[in-house]
Formats: sequence, C-alpha cells, structure tokens
Amino acid sequence: MGWYSYDEGRERQAELQRVIARKRASGEVFEALELPKAKGKLVRTFWAKAWCSHLESYQDYENRLPRGRSYLRRGGVYNLLIEDGLLTAQVAGSALYEVSVKIQPLAKEDWVQIQAGCAGQVSSLLDLLAGKLGEGVLKVVSNPESGLFPRPGEIRFSCSCPDWADMCKHVASVLYGVAVKFDSDPALFFRLRGVDPSELLAGGAQATLSGLSALEAGLPGEDLSALFGIELSEEVPAPSISSKEPGPGA
Repeated sequence: MGWYSYDEGRERQAELQRVIARKRASGEVFEALELPKAKGKLVRTFWAKAWCSHLESYQDYENRLPRGRSYLRRGGVYNLLIEDGLLTAQVAGSALYEVSVKIQPLAKEDWVQIQAGCAGQVSSLLDLLAGKLGEGVLKVVSNPESGLFPRPGEIRFSCSCPDWADMCKHVASVLYGVAVKFDSDPALFFRLRGVDPSELLAGGAQATLSGLSALEAGLPGEDLSALFGIELSEEVPAPSISSKEPGPGA
C-alpha cells in the first residue's frame, strides 16, 4: 500500500466526500453507523462486550483491530446490515470499500446441545438478551468449541480494498460496528447465528434434554469470574474469529 503526502491524502478525502454526497443526492440510502454519544468504551452490554472479546482473542489480528476501531470512531462505517450469517457494509478509507463477512449458521447439533445445557436455567427472553445469565449458562454459551460464538473456520472476510491481509482494517471496523449494533439490539446476535433465542427459555430448552444428559460433564470447569476477569453478575465477554477471502487488488 502506498504512502501519500498530506495534500494527496486531503484530496482523496475530499473526493470521497463528494462521492458520498452524490450517492445521497441520487436518493441512495447512505447512513453512517451511529456511535454512543458518551466518550469512552464503544460498547457496554453483555453480548456486545462478549463479541469484542471474541475478536480480541486472536493475536494474529492485534495490529489490525486498533485501526478498525479508529475507522469506526471517526464515522467511517456506512450501511451496516446484519442478516442470517452475513454482515455487509461500506467503509470510507482512502476510497469507499465494500465489506462482507460470511458466518456459517450455528450447526443444528450444536444448537441442540446448547439448548440442553441451558435447560431450565434461562427464565426470560429479557434476561437472556440482557446477559443476566447464571454460571451454568455462561459455560455453555461461551464454550469455544461448542458455544454460540463462531469458530475461526466458520468465518470468511471479503473487502474490495487492495490489502490482502486476512483481516484488513476495514473488515475490523465492521466487526466492531457489529458490537455497537448488538448494544442497541442484542437479538441481532442470534439472528447472525441463525437461531431463535426463545428456544433457550426454560420450556423450550427442556424438550432437548433427551439423550443429552451427559453434556454438562463435557463442559470446561474453569471459574468464569477468573476466565472473563469480571463478576458474573455483570456483563461478560467471550472467546473467537478468522480468515478473509482475498480482495480484488494487491
């Protein structure tokens, strides 16, 4: 990637703003992701924090993630859409780039096991979405091998920028933007994973217990307060993410 003078960089940004203005003038929806008005942390709720911790558990991306946060904080993420197994957005860098992240739906057998592991322990959908979860449920949903968060091999990144890194800064900004969306609507996390959160409620989960009574014995035995570094009664992070499909340029 080339280095540009201050004047060249300023002209590139001016041209980018002209492109965005033309899109809006033509009637195209072009909305910047709205960030929290208060300064400080980008996210504050359970699922949003858990998603960020999941990303940050990958040391391979430690140089890219801070750049992604800065792109997000300066309002560079537009039209972020979360669908079943798919994230799409446009990111303003030296040009306007198209980003997509494909995430495999949660495997049906994993979802059945998660329901069984949570059976009788989630009293309401409001508690679930707010992250008010007991230790047993936290062990189930945060299990890096069989929990709710996608494993590295289940994620593919794509960006139209010329950076061939697995996770470019534009992709990183979108992934952090997803956490911001989870803050305002945690149900989007379950939509992204292609599952119905109401199936984890006491009544729905109870139906999955048959043949799965040995599940709990297979869960990791770590103390979750130590694992996540915070009290269980507060918001909790979680673990994982990976691999980008090459963009068109070099």
